[in-house]
Amino acid sequence: MNKKIAAALTGGTLAATAVFATSAAAQTAPAHKAVGAAAPSSQQAKPTIVLVSGAFEDSSSWDGEISALQSAGYQVIAPAVPLRGVASDSAYLTSVVHAISGPVVLVGHSYGGPLITEIAANDPGQVKALVYAAAFIPQAGESVSQLDSQFPGSLLGPDTTYTVSYAGGTETYVKPADFQELFASDRTASQAAVAAATQRPVESDALSEPVAAGVPAGIPVYAIVASNDKAIPPAAELFEAKRAGAVITTVNSAHDLPTSHPAAVTAVIERAAR
Repeated sequence: MNKKIAAALTGGTLAATAVFATSAAAQTAPAHKAVGAAAPSSQQAKPTIVLVSGAFEDSSSWDGEISALQSAGYQVIAPAVPLRGVASDSAYLTSVVHAISGPVVLVGHSYGGPLITEIAANDPGQVKALVYAAAFIPQAGESVSQLDSQFPGSLLGPDTTYTVSYAGGTETYVKPADFQELFASDRTASQAAVAAATQRPVESDALSEPVAAGVPAGIPVYAIVASNDKAIPPAAELFEAKRAGAVITTVNSAHDLPTSHPAAVTAVIERAAR
């Protein structure tokens, strides 16, 4: 009799323990899943920032913005721009954007403006906002050279540039002696000299190549006008920004706005990303 009672008590204890463990697991498991599910949602709340450099520079022109945006929790990519032509460059960059999961904010400087415009036209559904930093904002059929000559004030031309021919075409460079005044007057002479020595040339025909599309309707547009720009006349930047319906910020900057004033550019990017 005592053995039967002991066995019953033991069985009851084990059953109670099993029920308690099952209940605890049932209570614990959902909490664990909720925490795990929240992390991707939090990460996905921030769009990826895609930074597109212009002619006569490389992606290092965005170093200041990249550091600040990464510290703020953004995923950032500044792909190398081929600088071979508007159509081919934008097609390449569109493939880069398509490899990104989720929404993006496209940011373009100078010649990068037409490129982000065409990327957005290629896939408007993925683009959360467009930011033009001292950049061209074309409409369909317009070219960089056309927009640059609409208003007086640009020093970009045969007096400040030179060309180098190669088997596949002709590239345009800024003359080192003119680089600081044209492109980088906010930097010291030695800094501008380094930038001139490391500049990336653009295929000459790219500057006269018309874009296929303008800014798609429904995408928010932000523009930063560099009021001391000697490559793109500030009046042209302002005209194009107003025409595109952009939220406009003006910064007292030379043409190399992303390099010279990364904090101001980052502030606009973060506003566009919200």
